Amino acid sequence: MTTDRRSLNAAIAVTRFGLGARPGEIEEAARDPHGWLKAQIRREGADQPVGVSMPTPPQTQAGVPQPATGAMNAAAPMAGASLMTGAMLPPIPQPALMTFAPGQTLPSMQASFRVFADYQQQTKLAKDDPEARKRAVTPIYIQAGEEILARTQLATTTSAGFRERWTLFWANHFTMAAKDLPETVAVGPFEREAIRPHVFGRFEDLLVASSSHPGMLLYLDQAQSIGPNSPTGVKRNGKVGLNENLGREILELHTVGPDAGYTQADVTEFARALTGWSMGGGNGPNEQEGAFVYRANFHEPGARTIMGRAYPDGGREQALAVMKGLAASPHTADHLARKIAIHFVADDPPPALVARLRTAYLKSDGDLAQVAAALIAAPESWDPTPRKFKTPYEYLVSSYRAADASPRDPAKEIVGPLGALGMRPFTAPQPNGWSEVAADWAAPDAVVKRLTWAQGFAGSYAPQTPPPDEARAVLGARLGDRTLTAVSRAETRPEAFAILLMSPEFQRR
Repeated sequence: MTTDRRSLNAAIAVTRFGLGARPGEIEEAARDPHGWLKAQIRREGADQPVGVSMPTPPQTQAGVPQPATGAMNAAAPMAGASLMTGAMLPPIPQPALMTFAPGQTLPSMQASFRVFADYQQQTKLAKDDPEARKRAVTPIYIQAGEEILARTQLATTTSAGFRERWTLFWANHFTMAAKDLPETVAVGPFEREAIRPHVFGRFEDLLVASSSHPGMLLYLDQAQSIGPNSPTGVKRNGKVGLNENLGREILELHTVGPDAGYTQADVTEFARALTGWSMGGGNGPNEQEGAFVYRANFHEPGARTIMGRAYPDGGREQALAVMKGLAASPHTADHLARKIAIHFVADDPPPALVARLRTAYLKSDGDLAQVAAALIAAPESWDPTPRKFKTPYEYLVSSYRAADASPRDPAKEIVGPLGALGMRPFTAPQPNGWSEVAADWAAPDAVVKRLTWAQGFAGSYAPQTPPPDEARAVLGARLGDRTLTAVSRAETRPEAFAILLMSPEFQRR
């Protein structure tokens, strides 16, 4: 490999496979671009976000804590944009409030769900007192902001950008969103517990972990799915609800894909197999609150046939057997290989790359570490043409990395900007997650919004490095002459940095 090609591959490794270059990162990768990426694959999974320092909010007359994070719905008590709607609300008094010390492990699903349970109890006590109800919901929003900030700080500072991008791909593949308050406390723990530990393990394990996590059970309304002929269903004279959401999304989105030929009957049968997969809470034991619970009295008895394969009755094990079969299906290999290739290389990926990834998946029994290695080894992954347009989150993260900086205020520096750019954290609009297609992010008005944000960001974070040197450090051999000339001719460092962030080479990867 020539020196020029190695330099280009180093830039591709950092900016396409990774999350964007921090100072010196392209130089480090240039020693061995392929090896630099492979070293980030590890059996123990992804890095975990940890507690961060939250901004100390001001205090006003009534003493009600105002979440520094922004609200998670339109009724949230904050001044500014809510996480889900962007609605403007009146300011609520706020004392300093921080629940987790920097570096501390973030709360488990069960601990997080207790925050929601406390909220329910407090709202009952509050009755018609609006200030008391605002105080009751505040801890949920504080925790949501900490999750968002911790996740983004990890992305902006990690030295293993490929490992984190690989993780974010799987988090989007198994989307779980904060559609209401219970899901708001669950979305962070879901990613940390169900996704991150398994991203370089067997796909079957990742599938089971995500499908059985209480966060996903809440999100897809599985927890109360009851078979009509189950003991509970019979007791209620069949007046119960069989929920097909989880079964449908596993088939359509998570495993075999919509082109696999399954039928509505397959969806219904899978939903029956999943009955009993639930979570603790309500009148159950306190130690089960927020944890996965298998409720045998909810399970629909009987053998199932799904996509032509028979599964004997076996309680909880029946659904596990179905997932095992789905994970091993060539249809799943096809579906996942194409999605990975779309994410990393092109909206219309090279068929040869898809075939390589499919083969790696099937030969390794769904070993995702080997699939990741196949992605790195494939020559199609290193095509110099940048065909992917960054999503708003990728753009924000790579901008902070270019500045060798990290956000400190989740509302002002993450939630607000990403909301304006159409990608509010943890709020994917549908179970199929955020779009991977450039056309959905590159509309003219969206690019104008990026420009507005880039100008403000550059005013605060423009590096003191000479602009031409900064451009070379951020883009390496991908830097074009036109962009270098424009950056060099800028009158100020903020102007030069904004030009760099809006350049075609930076917007694409």
